[in-house]
Order: sequence, then structure tokens, then C-alpha cells
Amino acid sequence: MSQIIALTNQKGGVGKTTTAVNLAASLAALDRRVLLVDLDPQGHATMGSGIDKHTLEGSVLDLLLGEKSAPEVMLDCPTAGYSLLPGNGDLTAAEVELLDRAEGRERSLTEALASVADEYDVVLIDCPPSLNMLTVNALTAANGVLIPLQCEFYALEGLSALLDTVEQIKDSVNPDLAIYGILRTMFDGRNSLTRDVSKQLRDYFGEALLKTTIPRNVRVAEAPSHGLPVTKYARFSRGSQAHRVLAKELIRRLAL
Repeated sequence: MSQIIALTNQKGGVGKTTTAVNLAASLAALDRRVLLVDLDPQGHATMGSGIDKHTLEGSVLDLLLGEKSAPEVMLDCPTAGYSLLPGNGDLTAAEVELLDRAEGRERSLTEALASVADEYDVVLIDCPPSLNMLTVNALTAANGVLIPLQCEFYALEGLSALLDTVEQIKDSVNPDLAIYGILRTMFDGRNSLTRDVSKQLRDYFGEALLKTTIPRNVRVAEAPSHGLPVTKYARFSRGSQAHRVLAKELIRRLAL
């Protein structure tokens, strides 16, 4: 059975999309069948996968509105090694359309993925950097949540709001939703604030805090401009190696 994992954090700039793209590529390199869902209207995961978001003939919007099926929208990303349900700015319309629905609006993505999810070992959903109806759809469809987090002062405050949302989703529509891990990104262990926040996270979350950290790395930042995961753009860079370690940790943790 496929594991559906939502990568979410309502705070932007924490490396959420970067993690989604590079984790997808790393899992694929380890012989897992991977589907990446770009649920962010910015479409960065689509661009980072080598697909031009401006020329899409179909997107996740069509799935959410029931106008196309997942196989009609899905694209192969042979260089990256995974399949993609692409997204772009059209997804902003989905937010409005879903809010206008009287019932079942939070299950639109669940229904859209139902026909294809079991063809994959892992489905990764790149959520928008906000707690909106798109994110609610992702959390309703997911088995678990992976939370990329930068170790800075405001990180814990934002994390609290996200965890409240997860609890609300569990109480209302998805009682089995779990926290699969908290991932420290843009990590610099030489920084005292980074160490302090890490300690707080470890004390509070225990085993939910992943051992893997993703360091600041210029190759990771450069890779999207080439339409490639860093694992393909700079295979031996620190950033690439960290994402491979992350993939292996999740494989062990979730028995993928």
C-alpha cells in the first residue's frame, strides 16, 4: 500500500519544495516508485522537476475540480526518476471553487488520487505555504506529515499552529493522520541558535525529530534553475548526499 506524505509548513522559505523534489528523486534512485504532487500555486516543484508550468495542458486544478483524471494530467520526469502531477498559478482558482462547495470539499484530492496512489510506493504532496483549503485537502489525503523546519526563533511558533491544524484534521476527517517527522533544513550546527532550537525540538518531539539534517548548500539552491533535483545536478554535493540520507531514514522509519 502506498504511503501518502504531505510536506507542509505555513511559513515560506523553509525548504519545503526543495525537500519535496529532492526527496522524490532520492527515493526514486533507491528503486521506489514515486509520485510527486505539486499542490502549490507557485508551481516550483513542477519547474524544479524540469516541467514548464506555463505550458501545462492539465494540472492538479483539473483533478480537484473533477474535470480530468490523474492519468490524464500525470507527467513522467525521466531525468528525475519520478511521476508528477503538476501545478501552477491556476491552483489559486481551486481554493475559491472548493470553498464554494457545500460538502466534500476537503476530500477532492483524496478522490483524485484514489485511482493511481496504489501504483506507487510513495506519494509526496508539496503543499502551499499556508493553512488553506489546498493544505486541508493534502492533510485529508495523507497518511502522514513531514514538516520541514528552519531552526530559527519564529519556527516553533509557526509549528504550533500547524500541529493544531493537524489535530483538527484528525478530529474531523482523517483520524489516522500521523506526524512522520520534523526535518531541520538550512542547518548550520555551528550556529548557537540552531543548536538551541534543535534541543527544544528534541526535548519536545523526541523520536519525531528526524536525525537527518539538510545543510545550507549552494548546489541545492542552484539546481532548480536547471530544472533538476540536486541529486542529478550535483550528485556528490553535501546537499545531494543529505537528501539521500533522508530518503534512507524514511525508508527505515516507514518500512517503504
